[in-house]
Amino acid sequence: MVEVVGKSDRVDVYLVAGGKYHNIDFARLEILKLLAEQPRIKVQVGADYSDIDAICACDFLISYTCDVVPTAQETQRLVDYIRGGRKWFALHGTNSILRFLEPAADGGLRVDCPEENVPFMEILGSQFMSHPPIQPYEVYVTEPDHELVKDIPTFTVDDELYLCKMHGEHRTLMHCLWDGEVEGFVRDDWKKGTDVQPVLYIHPYGAGQVLYFTLGHCRGKYDMQPLIEEYPEPEEGAWKTEEYYEVLRRGIRWAMDPV
Repeated sequence: MVEVVGKSDRVDVYLVAGGKYHNIDFARLEILKLLAEQPRIKVQVGADYSDIDAICACDFLISYTCDVVPTAQETQRLVDYIRGGRKWFALHGTNSILRFLEPAADGGLRVDCPEENVPFMEILGSQFMSHPPIQPYEVYVTEPDHELVKDIPTFTVDDELYLCKMHGEHRTLMHCLWDGEVEGFVRDDWKKGTDVQPVLYIHPYGAGQVLYFTLGHCRGKYDMQPLIEEYPEPEEGAWKTEEYYEVLRRGIRWAMDPV
């Protein structure tokens, strides 16, 4: 007879890592390395939200995706999951929906970010709408006394500067500055009458919480297929900075603690 033993202090985590136009293999591996630093964590991995039963059975969810959107049924399960008191550490393009349109007159790409699943974005607290060209920019700590960012100095990243339409309440912990125009994207719903753009924020949702971190772009040689056969130069964005990894580590520890 086999004795059934509880999970003790084990923390069950589901990592969703999948999608388009990014080096998902690299990001998945780096996140798994960080999760492995915590001996209490046991991880399951998927490329989307289809294994929703397993996701909702876990203690917290972490995601690195691009243009991966749950179905209506999966969205409702995620609503109930976070509202019920769970945490979600969402990274980079988790809040993106991308539709590539006919090229502009000059041949440049045109991208729309339609609001096709608003309840999903309401869980996350934002929806990606556009970004200026990848370029170096400063990341500032907004709340220097908060445990997630305490003692982290202003640092420079060569990354995608996410401009997002915000949903609901959010506590901004890190920000960057941008109020210029953006070419190539249809939507400008991100404009808020201020140049402060959240980079790291906590979004309360029911009895649960979402920690969203917009940094972390990465792209390899073949990641723009079929739009571009070979991307000319690999991009590693904030993954090249110690500060990014430190916030990831703190975010994982944050997610491990119950709400």
